[in-house]
Amino acid sequence: MIVVIGSINMDLVLRVPRMPLPGETLTGGAFRTIPGGKGANQAVACARLSGNVAGAQQVAMVACVGDDAFGATLRAALVGDGIIDSHITTLPGVASGIASILVDDNGQNSIVIAGGANDLLSPAHIDAAQGLIEQADIVVLQLETPMATVVHAIKLARSLGKTVVLNPAPAASLPEGVLELVDYLIPNEIEAAMLAGVSPEGADVKALAGALQKLGSDNVIITLGSKGVHAALYGGDYTFPAEAVKAVDTTAAGDTFIGGFVAGLASGMDEAEAIQQGQRAAAWSVTKPGAQTSIPHLHELF
Repeated sequence: MIVVIGSINMDLVLRVPRMPLPGETLTGGAFRTIPGGKGANQAVACARLSGNVAGAQQVAMVACVGDDAFGATLRAALVGDGIIDSHITTLPGVASGIASILVDDNGQNSIVIAGGANDLLSPAHIDAAQGLIEQADIVVLQLETPMATVVHAIKLARSLGKTVVLNPAPAASLPEGVLELVDYLIPNEIEAAMLAGVSPEGADVKALAGALQKLGSDNVIITLGSKGVHAALYGGDYTFPAEAVKAVDTTAAGDTFIGGFVAGLASGMDEAEAIQQGQRAAAWSVTKPGAQTSIPHLHELF
């Protein structure tokens, strides 16, 4: 089983010809509401890319939503993908998380998040889900929920002998010693530079990965968008070029990569095979609009 601990958002997506300047009003294009949130996206990607029908109840989430219409819709979407929702808590009188997303004609995006119920995911919710986490092989986390909760969950998962995957996004500093508890750290270039304490401008990706390994994480996988993936693994350094595709919308591409990678590991693939599955899935996803609407099923990759 894969347990994902993290955020659930409703994405409010607006197409724009280009990103607006400060104080500028632009006429946009199509508007859609699409289920998202880094945690939920990664859970959906794990389920769809596991090769099981509707996830076969082998992916579960620990998260919070509000008692509003968005919360009900978001939960229903996850259940529709076969994700176990027994530890998704509905909080009364609280708004569900939302992300306001602008997508330009080149497929690039700009995102602003209002955490809502995600900001109230607490260590107590993690403790309540300990029985679920005990059933997991892999536990996946991000940084769209409170840092204290993320750290508590990492420590619990590690104490239970689980493989811990951390996507340190949005970029933030981590408490000392946390990286030593992470089996696979999967940042993008900006997040890697922030964690390493250097400027992302002109940073050497191999040096970034090495610096993060020195901080404690044995395996560092840096996603580079159209430039592919650099993996500094326990057994050595490797570069995996990206598949060439025409990007329509890059929203959730990183989440799709993580889901494909984790699903591959859970199915018995070695690290290189799992990375390649994640890359193939991410490349497929950027050719489609939206977050969860762009995440492929395993059979669509072949």
